[in-house]
Amino acid sequence: MIGRLTAIAGLVLGAASATAAAPLEDADAIVERANLAAYYAGDDGRTEARMLITDGQGREQMRQFTILRRNPEPGGDQQFLVFFSRPSDVRGTVYLVEKHVDRDDDRWLYLPGLDLVKRISAGDKRTSFVGSHYYYEDVSGRLPTEDTHTLVETTGEHYLLEHRPIDADSVEFASYRTWIDRETFLPMKIEYTNDDGEVYRRVESLDVAEFQGYPTVTRTLVSDLAGGGTTEMRFRFIEYDIGVPADVFAERSMRTPPREWLERDR
Repeated sequence: MIGRLTAIAGLVLGAASATAAAPLEDADAIVERANLAAYYAGDDGRTEARMLITDGQGREQMRQFTILRRNPEPGGDQQFLVFFSRPSDVRGTVYLVEKHVDRDDDRWLYLPGLDLVKRISAGDKRTSFVGSHYYYEDVSGRLPTEDTHTLVETTGEHYLLEHRPIDADSVEFASYRTWIDRETFLPMKIEYTNDDGEVYRRVESLDVAEFQGYPTVTRTLVSDLAGGGTTEMRFRFIEYDIGVPADVFAERSMRTPPREWLERDR
């Protein structure tokens, strides 16, 4: 009996492995899987992040913050809150995102020194996020429907895709290429190209680990290949499915942070 069960299990696992190994051929399907893997792990999540910003002259700055995220449904609208704790000149700054799949995202930035909630316009989504080489859009992700997608190559490890913006006037790039891990579907490298065909910006996933069954990027690097400088971001104390309620993602949380959801040990 045990032998029969082992044989059946072997057949099932073998079939599953063969299915997993079979490469996808539809570019849109690959992008959708990558979007879910990168931004929708779990029903919600919490992590602490630390940025090291290095400019073209080698001068360094640090940013430390906590991110809360909530997904009402996989692939649908999302909510993000980013609370800055260090250094002192950005402490208390809060970034709130209401991500929409059918229209422009709503973004706000709270500046504690002025006690001001500033709305970030859609036209500013691809500008510097708190002085780093990341953009506001990088925090919550770019919608797959904003670009066309072409599968360029499939290797043993990656899907290589090329993307072109549908509204070219709304972005600074002419196209970009993404290397997506075939096993985890996490984007491992993105290179942005300008109108002259030159790669001017690169985003890399340097380290990946598994948390609660979800493959998760724990270290990334953005490089400004045109002007020089980099921003490295490390993630730690990563948690998923912690039950963050919807009412946490509101303007009042920007002025009065929800301490119970920001603490590591709740």
